Amino acid sequence: MVALLVVTACTVLPPSPARSGEIQGRVILAGEVPPSKKIPITIDQYVCGTEQAAADLIVSGAREIRNVVVWLESPPPGAPSAPPSATVPMDQKDCVFVPRVVIVPASGTVEFLNSDRLLHNLHSVSAANAAFNRTQPKGRTIPITFTRPEIVRIDCDLHSWMRGWVVVAPHPFHALTDGQGRFKLDQLPPGPYVVRVWHERLGEVSQKVTVGEGATPLTIELRAR
Repeated sequence: MVALLVVTACTVLPPSPARSGEIQGRVILAGEVPPSKKIPITIDQYVCGTEQAAADLIVSGAREIRNVVVWLESPPPGAPSAPPSATVPMDQKDCVFVPRVVIVPASGTVEFLNSDRLLHNLHSVSAANAAFNRTQPKGRTIPITFTRPEIVRIDCDLHSWMRGWVVVAPHPFHALTDGQGRFKLDQLPPGPYVVRVWHERLGEVSQKVTVGEGATPLTIELRAR
């Protein structure tokens, strides 16, 4: 008797790409736009000038707000964490923190630079991270590592109008609005999310959104206080 061996060929198909969506949003101001303010300067005018425009609220002609921090209240299941070795620069230039707001992952580092030809200092106001208060001569870079998620205020005690913010993020689904109030959160599985936003002057709000495949538009309003 002859045994017949039957071999069945199987075609292995590549896995289908995971469905992915994104939130394409903007943050706008509701109500009246507060009048712009000028801060008079009486020291170190040879570098800082005689006045500075207040930068705690920057609104475009279309009422779009810059420097709003936007994030997901809870990241998608299985989402990767942000790289802890990330380094973000923040300069002190023309007696202003540039940029005014930075986002860094927990255990990431902010490299503070002083580009001005005068003495500044770095004074943090925080609860979860270790506080610091360090003088900073011209040209010196001071790296500071932030280990715990929170929003940290940075002041220069020598120039009282100078203020910056370090947002220490627990996951990578964070964004900062641009000059047109726009932001994007991508690589999101379709489903419901809660989006939170924070602004140094206008406070914090949250909004629910359901993300589908592709781009989901979202407009969030903040009201002047």
